[in-house]
Amino acid sequence: MTLYGDKLPPADDRPTVQVTAVTWPAAEAGPPQPATGPEPTGPAPDPSAPRGGRRRRVVLAAGMATVLLAAGAGAGGYAYAGEVPRGTTVLGTEVGGKSRADAARALRAELDRRAVTLAAPVPVRIGDRTTEIMPADVGLTVDVEATVAAAVEAQAAPLSRLFGSRTVEPVVTVDPARLETVLEAAVGPQGRKMTMPKITYSGTTPKKVHPKPALTVDAQASAEALRRNWLGAEPVTVPLVEKHPATTAEEVDRLVAELAAPAVAAPVKLTTQKGSVTIPASAIARSLSFPADKTGKLTPKLDVKKLRTALGDKLAAIEVEPRDASMTLAGGTPKAVPSRPGQRLDDDALGRDLLAVLPKADGRTVDGVLKPVEAKLTTEKVTQLGIKEKVSSFTTHFTGGLSSARSKNIVQIAKDVDGTVVQPGETFSLNGHTGERGYKQGYHDAPVILDGKLVPGVGGGTSQFTTTLFNAIYYAGLEDVEHKPHSYWFSRYPAVIESTIFYPNLDFKFRNNTPYGVMIDTSYTSSSVTVAIWGTKIYDSVKTEYSPRRNITRPKVIHLEPGPSCIATNGINGFTQDAYRIIRKDGEVVKREKFTWTYQAEPRFVCGP
Repeated sequence: MTLYGDKLPPADDRPTVQVTAVTWPAAEAGPPQPATGPEPTGPAPDPSAPRGGRRRRVVLAAGMATVLLAAGAGAGGYAYAGEVPRGTTVLGTEVGGKSRADAARALRAELDRRAVTLAAPVPVRIGDRTTEIMPADVGLTVDVEATVAAAVEAQAAPLSRLFGSRTVEPVVTVDPARLETVLEAAVGPQGRKMTMPKITYSGTTPKKVHPKPALTVDAQASAEALRRNWLGAEPVTVPLVEKHPATTAEEVDRLVAELAAPAVAAPVKLTTQKGSVTIPASAIARSLSFPADKTGKLTPKLDVKKLRTALGDKLAAIEVEPRDASMTLAGGTPKAVPSRPGQRLDDDALGRDLLAVLPKADGRTVDGVLKPVEAKLTTEKVTQLGIKEKVSSFTTHFTGGLSSARSKNIVQIAKDVDGTVVQPGETFSLNGHTGERGYKQGYHDAPVILDGKLVPGVGGGTSQFTTTLFNAIYYAGLEDVEHKPHSYWFSRYPAVIESTIFYPNLDFKFRNNTPYGVMIDTSYTSSSVTVAIWGTKIYDSVKTEYSPRRNITRPKVIHLEPGPSCIATNGINGFTQDAYRIIRKDGEVVKREKFTWTYQAEPRFVCGP
């Protein structure tokens, strides 16, 4: 039964009161009911007790329970109207009884009203210093969707849902990494940077640095403090904490005693089926390191690349380097020079196995694994690159004949580059191709330009070859990637479109921006060097147009101390000029590229007063 028959209580905003069973006064009790069962066997009833009182109380309790259930049925629609329980507020804004979307709109409206306050600097106390943080700098904001979700999930007892109210704290988000950066800058002199553990070698002697903790802020704890107290009235307090490196001082000592010191106590023998190589302690020291990650954890590492450098050419006794296919001219026709596979030590296995034997005093032998290595450019591939005709060529002249040191350097670098194939899309580096150009590589002392004057230096003259190569690729229409003209202009070179080189700082690079391979063919006479580019022609012509020279400057006279290092010069005017590369295809200009350079006036150097 219900209090309203088949109808629910009116659907208004007045809460339905849920009541409990009560005992009515005896005067209101009805006449006694006749007994229908056997006489009770227990004690006689108290004559002063209201007659029929016990039965009436039971009936009323049951009836009121029915009322309670009915009231609950009607009240449930009220208490749970919408997705957010009634009586729920966030930042003083009523969101109870609303759908998620309506609650989110109400909360956003409140945040908009507080926009100035929420964007204001937040006072933060770090140790004994107070600073201010801009919310936008650290991603400090109220997450509306997460806050509404928290309000929906807010738990409350049924009576509390009917009569009570509840406040849900807003969900605040902040970027811990950005906050840490801002706070670390604000810590100031009261903070202390972490001393990372370190193990290095001085020659073959291990050197160690014990770690020390940092005194700084903790990113996660700071973020939590800011999330919890941002909207409060007091400054947010962020504690200073000690951060210890992951590797302790004791662990540093153990690494030195168990690995770093025994690693360089004796050489290691590397054996293969083709022979053996001794790895000296000095090479081990140069390749063994103990890098620390950002937490200060040291991890032993054997760098095989550094080991190879330290061993120099020792591995040549057991390894065979692969040789790329190249091209040569036979009777004026390009012909492939076959590639050759090689054999090379498995670097991963070598690094792993060598690291394993370094702590040992005995049995310091590593079995090297030789793996076949294919050439990067195979014979089959080079024959499919479309290298079939001469695309361009360029010649520069020199004096002194082939007996001079400068001429010998030009011939040497020309030989180093001759027959090189540059694949489509590949970038050619002259320094990368030849490597260091020193005495071991066949180069000689000849004048080079250093600090604006000619001085003796190994490899002088290679800039003339660089200029020759640059012009060859320039007139082939290939892409200029990196070049630098000389500081002074020399009449043996075309102005602006020329290039110097100096290992390793100044390089010359070009990119093969055609769909075909290109071959660099070099040749020389007693007074000239020529570079030809072979491939497949894609342009009708490539020509140069010059602007008039401007900003002419005159050379100064500089007197130098006489001696073998002094090289006299006559001086050359300085000027600025433009060169335009004009590329035509199918009778039309398809590219017009501008090159501009300003030459300094080369001083007239006089050896003596």
